[in-house]
Amino acid sequence: MSSELLVDVEGGVALLTLNRPAKQNAVTPTMAAELSAALRRCDIEDAIRAVVITGTPPAFCAGADLAARGGDVSATLDPPPWQVRKPVIAAVNGHAVGIGLALALQCDLRYFARDAVYGLNQVRRGVLADGFAHWTVPRLAGLANAADIMLTGRTFDGDEAKSLGLANASLPADEVLMTAMAVAHDIATGTAPLPVALTKRLIWESLGMTPAVVGQLESQLNAQVSKSVDGGEAMVAFKERRPPNWTGSVSGEWPAWDAPGQRGEPGLNSEVPVAGTGQIQQREQQHADGAEDARDIADHHL
Repeated sequence: MSSELLVDVEGGVALLTLNRPAKQNAVTPTMAAELSAALRRCDIEDAIRAVVITGTPPAFCAGADLAARGGDVSATLDPPPWQVRKPVIAAVNGHAVGIGLALALQCDLRYFARDAVYGLNQVRRGVLADGFAHWTVPRLAGLANAADIMLTGRTFDGDEAKSLGLANASLPADEVLMTAMAVAHDIATGTAPLPVALTKRLIWESLGMTPAVVGQLESQLNAQVSKSVDGGEAMVAFKERRPPNWTGSVSGEWPAWDAPGQRGEPGLNSEVPVAGTGQIQQREQQHADGAEDARDIADHHL
């Protein structure tokens, strides 16, 4: 098998590295398939608490490799990073254009190299931006900035990416991965797995909900969390003057969230009550058929 994606798991953090440096990590069908498989593994395995996606220097991802064989190249992954039930952090350590930038914008946190070049330039190539860009960019940057970025196809640097709302921070290139890994390890060791996973899902979906629905969900999900394995651990740890020892299982305690047939853009089914502790979530069943293949592909790189 190829080594277009490197996978390293240590200390609860999975580091996924796009690895075609001679082509500035341009995406091929093989790379996209391997990245999808690795993300499925990260979603399912409780030992993985956070994920960092980066590129072998000097680029993060120069977009699609138009010369690659094996089918169309797309940044529409299965699952996309925003649907993985662990925080996914983009360590954008160099140039990211086209679907390379679109991939980064699907992540929860994004750290950009200050002096690199960024852009969604597909309209200058006679096509539309893909990789959920028409969904992520307006949400991150607002409609006016989205129109500026996507209608002109212009490029910009890390500082402007930060000012537009696309990046959490603009940093020197050699500090990007280090910063992303530090944040990932802080999440992996300092936060409770189930509340983080549910918070992530609610953040991404709340823009399509009314305030009343969000408030109801917060109450329901907090009730679920209070009955979970880690429900009382924070208070016990506080009384015993020690750090919390989080042992909860995202895969085993996930509530009934996804409505049938809504995997592409899931939402809470208001007619389905929040499940009791230990109920296996619907999405786990949807991924079951591909779980073994995902594990085989990802294990090759460990």
